[in-house]
Amino acid sequence: MTTAPSTDTDRGTLRFFALAFGITWSLQLPAVLVVQGVLTGPIDRFMPLVGLGAFGPLLAALLVSRRRAGGAGVRALLGQPGVWRVGPLWYVVALALPAVLLAAGMALASLVGVVGPWFYPPTDGERIAALIVFPIGEEVGWRGLAQPRLQQRHGALAGSLLLGVAWGLWHIPMFLIAGGTPGVFAMSMVYLLAGSVMFGWVYNHTRGSLVIAIVLHMGAHLSNPNLAMPDTTPLVVYTASLCVFAAVLVLADRRSWRAAPG
Repeated sequence: MTTAPSTDTDRGTLRFFALAFGITWSLQLPAVLVVQGVLTGPIDRFMPLVGLGAFGPLLAALLVSRRRAGGAGVRALLGQPGVWRVGPLWYVVALALPAVLLAAGMALASLVGVVGPWFYPPTDGERIAALIVFPIGEEVGWRGLAQPRLQQRHGALAGSLLLGVAWGLWHIPMFLIAGGTPGVFAMSMVYLLAGSVMFGWVYNHTRGSLVIAIVLHMGAHLSNPNLAMPDTTPLVVYTASLCVFAAVLVLADRRSWRAAPG
């Protein structure tokens, strides 16, 4: 008796999420325990593990994909249709879109008296390195493996939203390490849900380009409202902008939410 392909795919997807969460949370747990007062001593000694934890989705995707004989799964993961064959304009759009949304939101908010910068670039070498490295660590898993599987099973919109929920929950240790409040966590969940819709739309319009997904994630680091913390105003404005943009994408381009990349 053979197992149905859809069942194998579902199991592989669940295995991916279990591994992604398990790898990341295990590596970041010591730093969380320091923040919670369970472990004593400086948190800095555990920060390299926190950084390594960001590669959990990448490692999980590679482990799940390599189960296919002859390395075919890894080759398919890293060489998805359209991964390179994308017009140059998409690279510009992907890199600039998050910053444009934040700037547009802050511009509108300024009309009602909200004051603050419209752009939050990385401010040191560590954040610049994170801008380059962390999107690779995440997107090979999120958009490279999980997005096509989830939208094949649930449709493009529901798949993007489900991935957004997982994406947000995966960040729990990082929120705790950063000392975020429950309100900030809730806002960030909404932000990542709307952001996942944006990522799904770009992914499908570039025929499943993993490279463009990585560039879009870099764009999110290029202007990051979290750098304004503890001032939450830019995060609130950005979240509202993302929600409006996601709603426009869903309502104005309904056809794309019924199609898979390819």
